[in-house]
Amino acid sequence: FSLAVEARDGGGLVAHCKVEVEVLDVNDNAPEVTLTSVSSPVPEDAPVGTVVALLKVRDRDSGENGQVWCELSGESPVSLVSSSGGSYKVVTSVPLDREQAGEHRVTVLARDRGVPSLWSRASLSLEVS
Repeated sequence: FSLAVEARDGGGLVAHCKVEVEVLDVNDNAPEVTLTSVSSPVPEDAPVGTVVALLKVRDRDSGENGQVWCELSGESPVSLVSSSGGSYKVVTSVPLDREQAGEHRVTVLARDRGVPSLWSRASLSLEVS
């Protein structure tokens, strides 16, 4: 914010100055994970690299406080591929086998680079046909 300040004394003298106020961002917003698309069930003959979900991550903070990285929690047959602008694709990383596992539960963790770091998560359930 910029403010123009004028001071006058009783004798008619005037002085001017400019006051600048800089507001610093604090890390008070956790990242938000939004699942925008989920393809379920996924056929067990889907090739490796098949997109099974799309998600978007954003953090309303600025600077390092708003920089977010994502990862998948636990063992799963999918991986996370970063796209542009906070978008990610969840893709198959190994061949699927319905007889071994008919359903996979995946947790996406999003963490910002603020101090202290804030985080959030979203769960995804994929059925295998």
